[in-house]
Amino acid sequence: MSAEEDQDRAVATLRRIAFLLERAQATTYRSEAYRAAARTVEREDGRRLRTLAAAGALSDLPAVGARTAEVVSRALAGRPVPTLDELEDEAAAQDATLSPAAAALHAALRGDLHSHTDASDGAAPVQEMVLAELELGRDYLAVTDHSPRLTVAHGLSAARLRAQLDQLAALGPAVAPFRVLCGIEVDILEDGTLDQDPDLLDRLDVVVASVHSQLRMDRAAMTRRMVAAVRDPDTDVLGHCTGRRVLGKQRPASEFDARAVFDACAEHGVAVEINCRPDRLDPPHDLLQVAVDAGCDFSIDSDAHAPGQLDWLRTGCERAAAHGIGADRVLNTRPASQVARRGKG
Repeated sequence: MSAEEDQDRAVATLRRIAFLLERAQATTYRSEAYRAAARTVEREDGRRLRTLAAAGALSDLPAVGARTAEVVSRALAGRPVPTLDELEDEAAAQDATLSPAAAALHAALRGDLHSHTDASDGAAPVQEMVLAELELGRDYLAVTDHSPRLTVAHGLSAARLRAQLDQLAALGPAVAPFRVLCGIEVDILEDGTLDQDPDLLDRLDVVVASVHSQLRMDRAAMTRRMVAAVRDPDTDVLGHCTGRRVLGKQRPASEFDARAVFDACAEHGVAVEINCRPDRLDPPHDLLQVAVDAGCDFSIDSDAHAPGQLDWLRTGCERAAAHGIGADRVLNTRPASQVARRGKG
């Protein structure tokens, strides 16, 4: 193989390890170490990489430590990479536990309608998120960074969202026929309005509306707040409806009249998100059944903040299958032309 082909293999190996670490919920520090090394290796001259590897000096490169240097050295030489092999085995073992119904639903998914980039609180630029979704074999990804109210997540002002729309428009032709959908995870404000200019929301393909503040509101007030947001014609998906956290710094679920909220979702054609983040798993099973009984459609979303997290959709498929939710009731089993509002007649 040429030096450039060996270099490409090394970069792909580093990125794959980072992806699998993110999927396995490893610390951001670990996965970013491999991504940073991949960026360094990608920028280097292929012949110089071979020279450094032969001299045992790969760790002289910026952002390349002892572990990543060993991975690069093995990948350049076409030798097995134990770190990668172990992670691949762990992922395969986890996938093998999926029930047949969940596996069928997972195979039917064509995209993901909730993801974040480093424009807000994600860990990777949009190009890396799109590349990961492409490699997963899907047809589209909705980029849904946060709205301005969520300052802790570096939410996008109207001006920054417009700039992102231009960026996504420029990226689109390079990855076609894959589609990068323009979206937002917009905060539901205390009065039920959406935290972004309505004229700007009208330009988007997908709007995920979520509650991020005042999560302990009175049950009646929270119900009014959520129903108002669901009735807003710009809302397409109701994101992680209870706001609960079940791992790490845990947080109880918000209280609201689930039947009233889900009836409104069914009436107004708003999909209820089945959030696949391991620290959310929202809605809980009891509320998920209420949504099923209300006749809602669903969106099985990763809420990914890093490329490897895009592969968390199996969890949501397993939860959906447990309630008899088939592909016909899942928004992101449909082609992008039926999901994106701008692509609908």
